[in-house]
Amino acid sequence: MRKIKSLRRKFLKLLSLSYLSTLLLPYSPIYSSAKKIINQNLTNEQKKILFNESTERPFSSPLNNENRKGFFHCVNCGAKLFASTSKFDSGTGWPSFTESLPGAFKTKIDYSFGMKRIEYHCSNCGAHHGHVFNDGPGPNGKRFCNNGLCLIFIPKN
Repeated sequence: MRKIKSLRRKFLKLLSLSYLSTLLLPYSPIYSSAKKIINQNLTNEQKKILFNESTERPFSSPLNNENRKGFFHCVNCGAKLFASTSKFDSGTGWPSFTESLPGAFKTKIDYSFGMKRIEYHCSNCGAHHGHVFNDGPGPNGKRFCNNGLCLIFIPKN
């Protein structure tokens, strides 16, 4: 348990540095042509995350506390990505899920910050959502760590 907390602390420090670098380093206002802005109402922060692979501040998303039944959708294109039954509190500060819906994402290897991580993007519009790690609960042991600004929650009626 002590080792897990130590790893979690190191991970949070690394992600804080990641966020800090996005504030201090200039970013390109030109977004990748492989990704298409569909929702014209996206904020600048959402565009930075979705199209420049930035990260929101930890513990800033109201979706961290979302516990109703329903589905989480891509804020850009509306594609259904996660069922609420796969959501769990990872303690990392971002909405986390044990699994995505089939075909929801495409992945790529991300070597930024001197480590190998698996990054995932909406398979419909190509927008960046987060990273998947092998430290989650359940049988598959996955943790999809998603930026809350990239998601819209639609409750089940």
